[in-house]
Amino acid sequence: MQQITDIFKIEDLKKRIIYVMVALAVYRLGASIPIPGINTAALQAFFEAQKGSLLGFLDIFSGGALSRFSIFSMGVMPYINASIIVSLVQGAHVFPALDRLAKEGQTGQKKITQYTRWFTLLLAVIQSIGLTIALTKMGGGGDGPQIVANPTFSFYFVTVLTLVTGTIFVMWLGEQMTERGIGNGISLIIFAGIVDRLPSAVMGMVKLIQIDEISLLSGLAIFAMVLLIMAFVVWVETAQRKIPVQYAQRMVGRKMYGGASTFLPLKVDQSGVIAVIFAVSLLSVPYTIGSFNPQAAWAQTMMNWLNRTSVLYQLIYVALIIFFCYFYNSVSINPKDLADNMKKWGGFIPGIRPGEPTASHIEWVLNRITLGGAIFVSAIAVLPDYLRAKFNVPFYFGGTSLLIVVGVALDTIAQTEAHLVMRNYEGFYKNSKIKGRWFNVGS
Repeated sequence: MQQITDIFKIEDLKKRIIYVMVALAVYRLGASIPIPGINTAALQAFFEAQKGSLLGFLDIFSGGALSRFSIFSMGVMPYINASIIVSLVQGAHVFPALDRLAKEGQTGQKKITQYTRWFTLLLAVIQSIGLTIALTKMGGGGDGPQIVANPTFSFYFVTVLTLVTGTIFVMWLGEQMTERGIGNGISLIIFAGIVDRLPSAVMGMVKLIQIDEISLLSGLAIFAMVLLIMAFVVWVETAQRKIPVQYAQRMVGRKMYGGASTFLPLKVDQSGVIAVIFAVSLLSVPYTIGSFNPQAAWAQTMMNWLNRTSVLYQLIYVALIIFFCYFYNSVSINPKDLADNMKKWGGFIPGIRPGEPTASHIEWVLNRITLGGAIFVSAIAVLPDYLRAKFNVPFYFGGTSLLIVVGVALDTIAQTEAHLVMRNYEGFYKNSKIKGRWFNVGS
């Protein structure tokens, strides 16, 4: 409790937290404002039938904004997709101009961020057009009424303009939360959307127990499973592989420096929730393509293949998570730079020669712990959802949701603790291993 009290003693930190809370309230308000001209009853009936599909999964990430077809229906997905594509292009050295900008430090990064914003606008326009077209061709299920009874050019124009504007506003809001608030704004927006559904899910569970749909013992078992998964996620998120580093003594002027023993901490899951968010975002691309003609045979076949309970979907999902875990490490950790800095300051890993052998050893360790962390994250993301579908567990707060909620919470706590320690206050944890992450993989 003392740490909570200390937060409000620091004026700057208090303002940051209040800013985040107000920004999230604005986002949740916008997520509940529907676009005019929609048959809400038919829309709810359609999404009720799509609960186990990729579309229903994306609705969870939007905090229910998609099932309401609100002004924030697309959320941050276009921005995430734009960030992925720009980072992949930059990492693959496709455009030399991007490589030059990346080497210009903060100025170059501002330019890359600006390009990402323009690309987000382009993707938002494409996705909003596809979503609007798909909506006009969808019914409320069975012989129910159409979601859009009489689509006109005015409806298409206003809907696309509203969806694009909503996406750009959410992107701006996330950036402002990162700059003026605490934690990562984009991740917090996704976090808020998932957590928003938690109270209704818990109440639904309680109601099912009350009407004897499920037994009290089964309900407690589900709750225990959720807590167990959370404990495992926290354990992996804070796990480190410590590489011992020895610094040789050296004389500078009349003073002796060095001779200390320390370690290089490498996180088992360096990417955290970023790999999961990127994987889900990329899986939304086929739906966007199919939404331009949802009644076509090829579109329906693709949607059937990408059903969340299908083996193909799970394999693609796991492969994307593992890929982005390695990709994030490749752009955030440079073993050669670590080895050069170690050598510059007289440091070495016992039993390993300085320079290139040290870089190779760091890369060898990093690749192996990343594989273990990626497999664990993939298992947590897939298995609870599979078990829920297999045994019809009536509680939607699966592995992917837990990974994001716990990961974002740990990152936010880490940044809050950094503010406390910087101002000579005691942090939440002694000898904390929790380190915050930034969303932008290219920074």
